[in-house]
Amino acid sequence: MTRFSPTSLDELRDAVATALAAEEPLELIAGGSKRGLGRPLQVPHTLDLSGLTGVREYQPSELVLTAGAATPLDEIEALLAENGQMLAFEPPDWRALLGAEVTRPTLGGTIACNLAGPRRIKAGAARDHFLGFRGVSGRGEIFKAGGKVVKNVTGYDLCKLMAGSYGTLTALEEVSIKVLPRPEAVATVLFRDVPPTLATGLMAAVLGSPHEVSGAAYLPPGLALPIGVAVRVEGPAPSVASRRDSLVREFGDAGAAETLGDDESIALWRSIGAAGPVSGLDGRTVWRVSVAPSRGAGMAEAVARRIDAAWFLDWGGGLVWLAVPETGDGGAAVIRGAVGGEGHATLIRGGPGLRRGTAVFEPEPAGLAALARRVKDGFDPRHILNPGRMVDGV
Repeated sequence: MTRFSPTSLDELRDAVATALAAEEPLELIAGGSKRGLGRPLQVPHTLDLSGLTGVREYQPSELVLTAGAATPLDEIEALLAENGQMLAFEPPDWRALLGAEVTRPTLGGTIACNLAGPRRIKAGAARDHFLGFRGVSGRGEIFKAGGKVVKNVTGYDLCKLMAGSYGTLTALEEVSIKVLPRPEAVATVLFRDVPPTLATGLMAAVLGSPHEVSGAAYLPPGLALPIGVAVRVEGPAPSVASRRDSLVREFGDAGAAETLGDDESIALWRSIGAAGPVSGLDGRTVWRVSVAPSRGAGMAEAVARRIDAAWFLDWGGGLVWLAVPETGDGGAAVIRGAVGGEGHATLIRGGPGLRRGTAVFEPEPAGLAALARRVKDGFDPRHILNPGRMVDGV
């Protein structure tokens, strides 16, 4: 097995060109924290992108940062914090969930998987903050798309295509992202003892209120931390205090209300984004299901009636985390049956055998699958970049 370790754009192109000439696939790795996502690969060579690192341009006043794709997230977040800024899509840290604690998540890996945390309901997904990139396609060609400014129009929005492609279309070398001011204060209101039947309605009402909620989650009984409905507000300190008190006053009848300050709020929402309430359940398969917010609790309860399932909700009920026994198909048939084609169920944690034999991502309709294959063939006609990571044979 050959390990290519480029440290420049030209070296990256040469590495991909070498693999292309031999028609021998590559597994793309940077920090390695997300190597357990998707279908396991069995390829002859590794493309180690960890040398493509470093912040290359940062203009706090322009709200734009450009960095090597393999730049560790913690370095970027530390730099932004020094300037009172942040990655607003709140990239989650799944290392404990995936058993990859010794690795370092990178900017490019986060973008390639399109990962976003609890603030997604307000700030959008990672792709919504992805301004531009430079990389090498599976054709061995250097190309770039987007730009380094927030207002940018350059034709096809290839950033949206690359975000969520899991390294199957392009080896990213450089990434430009939008950053935003960090909130001055954070507060969380907890509504205790809320049953699942009322949780989604409460979160919908809170999110529909004028209080600019930036996080809404439900941790039901049965978890190690059954806190009920959690609602987050952020911003200038006086505004946060006013909105926090208004939430307690207006929705306090839904459940015994209590509040958390900055440090406790930050820790709680970091845990929710990291799937902390279910990540510590050893010997369990973990699924991440996206559905209409009104269906979240009902879908989770339908699964729990069929199989032993621990679950919680994020994104106001639109994101369901499920931990089920790792037996048979890992709950795939029951979970996807409960989704009923009106959402997406993704297998996040499972053994290699399960991830090899079960569709990790929601199976696509024939027409959409054919379109995805044509896109793959356009960027990587010989299928040398992470082949099979998302779909068998692609």
